[in-house]
Amino acid sequence: MENKSTFQRIYEVVKEIPYGTVASYGQVAGLAGNRKLAKVVGYALHVNPDPDNIPCYRVVNVKGEVSKAFAFGGENRQRELLESEGVKFLENGCVDMTNYRWSKQSF
Repeated sequence: MENKSTFQRIYEVVKEIPYGTVASYGQVAGLAGNRKLAKVVGYALHVNPDPDNIPCYRVVNVKGEVSKAFAFGGENRQRELLESEGVKFLENGCVDMTNYRWSKQSF
């Protein structure tokens, strides 16, 4: 079995997030093997080596907030990208996690 780095596992999970949905940092961490590494997911996405193929903009915090430090165009750009996929935001500026959260969960 190939021993993949934590960042590689994170990127593989993020590539799976379907168009028009989002996942939380903790959800990605869990699917990558360790739910406690949610902050590491943030670091990995900030240095995303292939933003065209690793849709890091589909990852938000557990409340549905976009990143204020989105590395590929800022907070507004992340929202624009999500809205272009049909993701709706609530009045408080957060993604409607009830309707747009990716249903895949870690075990």
